[in-house]
Parts: sequence; C-alpha cells; structure tokens
Amino acid sequence: MSGQSTPVAPSAPPPPPAGRPPKVTNRGRTTVPVDSSNSETSDFPEVEYFGLPGPRGFPPLTGFLDISGVDMVKNPDEKNKVEHHTALFQSDKLIVRRGQEFQVKITFNRAYKPAEDKFAVEFVIGSSPQYSKGTYIPVFPTKERQSSWEGRIVNTADNTITMGITPKVDCVVGKYHMYVAVLTPFGVRRTVRDDSRDLYILFNPWVKDDSVFLDDEQEREECVMNEVGIIYHGAYDDIAERDWNYGQFNYGVLDACLYIMDRSEMPITNRGDPIKVTRKASAMLNSRDDEGVLVGNWSGDYTYGVSPTSWTGSTEILLTYASSKMPVCYAQCWVYAAVFNTFLRCLGIPSRVITNYFSAHDNDGNLKMDIILDDNGRIDRNRTRDSIWNYHCWNECFMSRPDLPPGFGGWQIVDATPQETSDGMYRCGPASVNAIKHGHICFPFDAAFVFAEVNSDVVFYSRSKDGTMEPVKVNRTHVGRLVLTKTPGAMTRRDITDQYKFPEGTTEERTVLEKAEEYGCHRDKSNPEVADVDLTLPTLEISVGDDFEMNLEFVNRSDERRTVDMYISGTVVYYTGVTTSEFLFRDPTVEIGPNKTVNELITVESKRYLKYLVEQANLHFIATGKIRETGQIVTAMKVVALRNPKLMVEVSATGKVNEEMVAKVQFTNPFSFSLENVYVRMEGPGLMAPKF
Repeated sequence: MSGQSTPVAPSAPPPPPAGRPPKVTNRGRTTVPVDSSNSETSDFPEVEYFGLPGPRGFPPLTGFLDISGVDMVKNPDEKNKVEHHTALFQSDKLIVRRGQEFQVKITFNRAYKPAEDKFAVEFVIGSSPQYSKGTYIPVFPTKERQSSWEGRIVNTADNTITMGITPKVDCVVGKYHMYVAVLTPFGVRRTVRDDSRDLYILFNPWVKDDSVFLDDEQEREECVMNEVGIIYHGAYDDIAERDWNYGQFNYGVLDACLYIMDRSEMPITNRGDPIKVTRKASAMLNSRDDEGVLVGNWSGDYTYGVSPTSWTGSTEILLTYASSKMPVCYAQCWVYAAVFNTFLRCLGIPSRVITNYFSAHDNDGNLKMDIILDDNGRIDRNRTRDSIWNYHCWNECFMSRPDLPPGFGGWQIVDATPQETSDGMYRCGPASVNAIKHGHICFPFDAAFVFAEVNSDVVFYSRSKDGTMEPVKVNRTHVGRLVLTKTPGAMTRRDITDQYKFPEGTTEERTVLEKAEEYGCHRDKSNPEVADVDLTLPTLEISVGDDFEMNLEFVNRSDERRTVDMYISGTVVYYTGVTTSEFLFRDPTVEIGPNKTVNELITVESKRYLKYLVEQANLHFIATGKIRETGQIVTAMKVVALRNPKLMVEVSATGKVNEEMVAKVQFTNPFSFSLENVYVRMEGPGLMAPKF
C-alpha cells in the first residue's frame, strides 16, 4: 500500500560453524572489553590541554620544556641488559626484569630545572591502559611524588638527565611502551609513539621479593639462562639422552611467548602472577581444546607434519606457531615439556624438564594399575585398560605459593601433555612437589593426578570364568621408579626421586599414603600370599635389528618341587605402554627342584619384531604363570628399549668468528637391507638455524 512501510524484523545472526559453540563476548557485562592482548596498543595524544580553548584557541606550548630525544640504553653491552641478565636476547628492544632498577636517558631542549620543570615517564601495556589496573603507570623523578613504580634522577649532564626506574616487583609481565610527558600550565606534552621506545618486562628470579625468586645462583644459571639441555628417555634400566636447544633468547621467541598468552585471551592484569601464567600456558602448549601450540600424535603416522623425534629445538616450533597462527604438528610428551621449558625460561620463570620412569596413567581414577589375568595366569589384554608409560616428561617451575600453607612453595609441577582435563581443559598444574611428597593431594592444582603418576600400585587380578576377580599379586615399587633431571652446570643426570616420595617401605611412606587416602585416593589394601617361586627377567642392551636371547631365571625358595605353567609374551609397544602387536608367545612348563634355580632360555629373532616396530622401538616382555602345587601366580615384566644406530658428528678445526666451519655427519646402516627416504635434521644453538 502506498505511503506505508512494512516493518522488517531484525535479521538473526548467522549460526556458528558446526560443532562449535558461539563465541561469548563481554557485551552487556562490562563497559569495555577485557584487555587480553599485549599486541594491541592505545596511542596517547601528543598534546593534552587542560580545560576549554579560549577565544583564540589553545596557546602554543613551545615556550616550555620540550623533549629532544630518548635513549633507552638498550645495547647488549650497556648497563641495563648486563645487570638484568638479558644481554643474550637477540632483540634490539630494551628487555629488563621487574623489581630492579633500569635507566633511561632523556634529553630536553634546555637544562632541566627541578624547581620549575615537571615531567613524568609513562608506561602503558595493552589496548586500554588504566592506572587502577596497573596497565598505565606514570613514574615521577621526585621523592615527593611517587607511584607504584619508583623513579629517581641518577645523573644530570647538560640537557640530558639519566632517570632510574624500578618496576613494581609484582607488575604485569609483557611488552610495554614508554612515553615522556612534560607538564605545563596549559596542558601535557608528550613524545609521539615510537616503536624504538618499546620495552619488555620479565619475571625476576634474582630479586628476593619477586614470587619466582630462586636463591641459588647455580640453579638460576641452569634453569633460566641455559639455552641447551638434556631430556632423558628410554627405559628405567637403560636410560637414553636427547639433546635439546631451548633457544629462549633467540630472535622472535619472546614475542612468540607473549602471543601464546594473547591467543589464550588471558587478561593482561593476570600476567604478573606466575601461578596463573603457568596454568594458562599448560593448556595453551597443547591444541586439544584451544588451538594451542602443538598437536599431539602417538600413532606413528606423521604424514602431515614433523615426527616428534625429529625436532631438535623449540625455536622453529614457536616461530611457526606465531607466524601461521595454527597449531604445529606433531608432539609427544618430551616435545611438550621442552617447548614449555623454553616458554618459562624466556619469561624469567626458573624451570627444568623432568622425566619419570614407569609413569602411571590410570584410567580408573585410583592408585591402582590393573593387569587382568585369566584362570591360567595368561594376561587378558582386552580387559587390561590402564597403561604404564615407560617414561613421561613434564616440567617443574620455581615460585612461591601464597595460595597454599607455608612450606609448599618452591618447585611446582606443570604438564602440557594432554592426558586428562582439569577444570574443563587439558592442562595440569602447578602442583607443589612438596605437597606430592607429603600426600597433600587436596592442594591445587591437580596434585592427585601427579601423585598417582608416581605412587600407583600394579595389581595383578585373576579373573575366573564367572567374571569375579581376585588380586593375586601387588607390586608397590614399579611405578615412579626413578625421577631424573639435568644436573645444574653439568651434562650429567640428577636423581630427584627423593623429592617426590619417601623410600619404599618406610614409615614416612606409609603415613603419606594414609594421608592421601584421607583426601579420597583409593588404594588396593589386599595382601595376597607371595609366591615361593621368584622370577627374574634380565636387563638387556640390544640394538635395532639384533637377534638376542632372554634368560628367565626361576628360583624355588621352598623345600618342595614346583611346576610352573608359564606364558611368555613379547609385544611391540609405544613408549606410553600401549600395545601394538604381539610378536612372540611361548608357554613352557618349568620344573624346579627344592631350593633350586632353573634358567629358561628364549630366543628372539629380529625378523619377528622388525616389521612391527613403531617409533622409539620398545619391546615389552611379560611373563606370567601359575604354580600347579599351590595355585600361586608368578609374574615379571621388562621393557627393552632397542638402541638406534648412532650418528657421528665431526667438526672442522677450531671455530673462529666470521669464518666458515664444516660439520660432517656420519651414519652407518646396520641392516642387511637398504634404507629409503632418510633425512638428517640439524641445528646449532646460536650458530645455525634448523636444517634438514
């Protein structure tokens, strides 16, 4: 109808992509969005006049003190970076640590007159800086007027003053911009924004009042400053080493670490708290639920990425993530731990990589790893769900824990490997190592999960045909057998098992387990009769492709003859304890005289296992059996980590600055067949970017 309009309903917003919930914003809840980006900035005006303009407009401010130049004193050999232990950063920006004075030089258009001239140095971080939130900080040069950051004039020479500035010891960690503002009777005049006046402020383990203070110079040098390290893997009785280039000072790494926090949408105001930073980062280092840094893959198929064993350092991973804005493929536990270590050391939080041998991953949420046997004593792999990782790597970081009772600060466990969810996300920690040792598993965060990783019992159950199960053997010493890290200042390993648990069988250990039970951890208290026949599997050092013999030793401790019906199984397993293929099965009957020892020899041919091998080449042998005379169960387990052929590296003559060096890599094929699609991946910390 002419002259009338038909009302149109507002269009509905487009539906979210399939499988994803709509993104929730702060609209209607806060006046401005939560400031969660360190990369976004807010420009301050060059001139801010007081009041309204007069009939002739605002007066010019040219007759007052003006800023001619600013020197950030940011060269690696200058005072700031040397005293703040940041000279190794490959960055042309000023990088300092909080709670410690740094200096800047400001040149004015004339000599500074303290009685007449008023100025401030302003620091801002984030997209909406606010004084009340500690994201806008003015620093004044006089004692009469101070803010949360201390300021003082250190030196005056002609038109240049040197100003000392001490950031608050718990200030926000990240990238700031600095302005110099001069106060006049008519308004404020400040420097224009210039990227050369950007600076980074990090955690400070050298300052006593910082929450990450570590009062051990050797530990600080290792856990903050060392750019390379050793990560331990292999088996408990055949420990292997993997060298790693953490590269926390490499160009672009610091910005990549800050991008990780931006990507997590972590509020800027939380970034001065190491508890919140490490907990958020433990989620962001994996990609399971937040498009984080690394995609986990244990399948052996790495077609669309890099095999976890091919990585040699963290730099390439972090820079790739920051530039592509996409998770990097692929990682397993030591890669997560190594990259997390780089993140922590880069920001100034002391950290180290930990390896726990025979690490429990309990699917039932108790302190038991259940192994199910059938009536005859043979393992039932279909019903055995729990897995024991040959080793598992996580991180420890050093900080105070004001949220816990006194005595539980210090080393804290954080783990980025996605195993179980914590508060709805795949993350773990920080959990106090001291709380784990003393059974205080109620303390945040995830202490119960870590406690189970190092304290679970291995319980063998005999399952009858009617489905009932009876415990027939309990091994209380298998899990958490050895906890290692690198020795500070040396390329050797350090056993820190005693920091996680008391010696097995001691009164202290029993007290700890009882305390853990009070907090809800369930243990198996059964005490089945111990068999009077002992079974031992040997420790073997075998290379990939070797035939070998396994000598099973049976010791009869009774005064009567014993007959044992045995089941001996050999399987190829991932280092996580997950079985792929069974390549060996034997079911001998062993006769043992009273108080005698009998050896049963099993021959293992390489052609039986080679075709089933997966990455890291682990063979798992489990021998179980039933004694005919008593019905008792005997069991033994052994992991054989096959050794890969070694690479030999030779370097030409003594290296000299600006002169080419040649590195020669040699590899000998130990097999009787040709190897195809072989490639070598190399990098030299501070010398050569990753190449392959």
